[in-house]
Amino acid sequence: VTESRSDLEDLHLYATPREQRFRMFASLEFEGQLYMTPHDFIQAVTSDEPKCAKKWRSLSKQELNQILMETPPVWKGSSKLFRNLNEKGVISYTEYLFLLCILTKPHAGFRIAFNMFDTDGNEMVDKKEFLVLQEIFRKKNEKREKRGDEEKRAMLRLQLYGYHTSTNSVLKTEGEDLVPRSYWDTLRRSTSQALFSDLAERADDISSSLSDTTLLVHFFGKKGKAELNFEDFYRFMDNLQTEVLEIEFLSYSNGMNTISEEDFAHILLRYTNVENTSSYLENMRCSIPEEKGITFEEFRSFFQFLNNLEDFTIAMQMYNFASRSIGQDEFKRAVYVATGVKLSPHLVNTVFKIFDVDRDDQLSYKEFIGIMKDRLNRGFRGYKPIQRYTTFKSCVRKELYSR
Repeated sequence: VTESRSDLEDLHLYATPREQRFRMFASLEFEGQLYMTPHDFIQAVTSDEPKCAKKWRSLSKQELNQILMETPPVWKGSSKLFRNLNEKGVISYTEYLFLLCILTKPHAGFRIAFNMFDTDGNEMVDKKEFLVLQEIFRKKNEKREKRGDEEKRAMLRLQLYGYHTSTNSVLKTEGEDLVPRSYWDTLRRSTSQALFSDLAERADDISSSLSDTTLLVHFFGKKGKAELNFEDFYRFMDNLQTEVLEIEFLSYSNGMNTISEEDFAHILLRYTNVENTSSYLENMRCSIPEEKGITFEEFRSFFQFLNNLEDFTIAMQMYNFASRSIGQDEFKRAVYVATGVKLSPHLVNTVFKIFDVDRDDQLSYKEFIGIMKDRLNRGFRGYKPIQRYTTFKSCVRKELYSR
């Protein structure tokens, strides 16, 4: 990198919220491109800000090769993969976007995209096809990039992607913004367009201009010749979602098997635009005076449901069109019909007590959906960290555990 450190830090002003967050948590630099470690990524999706100011450490080619040599194959994956790798891994910005989608989108959409490239029907994709799929995710995100000094934007792209990217999307975008579309509708359209565009033809150029990363070696081997089947990829997605949720759950459970209903509310409201969270918490305290606790399985099932929020929204709208109120039974049924996830009665009751501000035991559709979309996107619709208050119950739980 020939530019001075101050010049590079000035690029923050031209970055989108996702780009800013990546640059904030990234700790490695190789040939001018920034990378996260697996530890950086976990911090970025579970913490408000880095625990200490990050300094980009330059990696040598030898150090990078050593890291990649120690990367386990995909069949050795687990729900502790990122924690086990810790600082011994490199994740590019494009992969960061891809991993965020894995955490916040339903698996069904990935199977559709995966199968689009599975031309021979054997449910396998190779490294080149996977890079094209990642490029689609990057292109979708690039449409929201900030405008400004083109020279600065070009420097930023070089820092994030390792090569210069065109400001014009390779995929067709004419009229796309005129009709609101779901994420997966856009992805399906983009994927089919990619198969008939110069994006697929440029795959060799994309591959040759990129350095190998931990994710690519994990999926396709050290020589990049292996193929990835959907079952292994599905297991990777499931493991990553479980790992991040375990980390969030354990940060509140203090070694216990459950977290309090109030802590569950804190986690739900953490990455949202809710200004007055105290009213939700006070409402819940009055409605659930006896703490029963939320288990990890209940916690995990709720966030599996959130990943299918778009389908659930359609089901909820049908109740609205029919002018029917949405009680706990209707909510539970809509969740199961739309997503296939069964929520426990206690979990549904807890959710209602958090969001049922007027205490009529009916869910406010618009308020609930809007807040949950913020939480699902982990604050990128309007990032605002919320202060975590230590409650009396939490203190008691901590004291009991310490004994």
